[in-house]
Amino acid sequence: MVSPFDPSIDQLPAVLPIFPLPGALLLPQGTLPLNIFEPRYLAMINAALKTDTRLIGMIQPADPEGKPGPNNLCRVGCAGRISNFSETDDGRYVLQLTGVIRFAIEREIDMETGYRRVFPDYDRFCKDLTATPEIGDIDRVALMEATKAYFEANSYDTDWEALEKTSALTLVTSLSMACPFDVMEKQALLEAENHVERAAVLTSLLRMGAASGHRSDDSDSETSLN
Repeated sequence: MVSPFDPSIDQLPAVLPIFPLPGALLLPQGTLPLNIFEPRYLAMINAALKTDTRLIGMIQPADPEGKPGPNNLCRVGCAGRISNFSETDDGRYVLQLTGVIRFAIEREIDMETGYRRVFPDYDRFCKDLTATPEIGDIDRVALMEATKAYFEANSYDTDWEALEKTSALTLVTSLSMACPFDVMEKQALLEAENHVERAAVLTSLLRMGAASGHRSDDSDSETSLN
């Protein structure tokens, strides 16, 4: 599906507010729901909504158990556009981010109203802006077998008929974002060079997860690291 938001790389913001969130993976063309209630992130969303692009950067802490600090972030995140939002009676934002392009942190700059900001480097990921990227030769049979084994091991239910009809790109993006992999596993999916490589990483993670029968705890709550 072609997004109505289709910027060129020179239209992307030179300064990007970031939301460090362990275990939350956003990929280009994927969608991520967020429940925002912390004052500094409410300020961040308010500021983003005033810009033309409405972009914020989702990024994972490099060590979710470590102390907050300037070097505790993974070096690659994904910029997402606030594509839908609503305000609740108790002052929260419930919103949807649509992934636009990955970025590497060039350097972090001073905070703005309590939230962190970076100079992003988009150049390495300019192909993310292609509306219909080439999916290449994904081993869909292997991916589906690994998915079924993983879902059975973790007692997940799904509509297999609908999943079989899902496009390869949507399947890889959705499974990568939805499955409760740990931080470094999700980072490996994010940093995969292309969708073919991501599908291979995803298949391996699903197989390992099925073999171990382990799943991480997942939460809809907003959690962040300074």
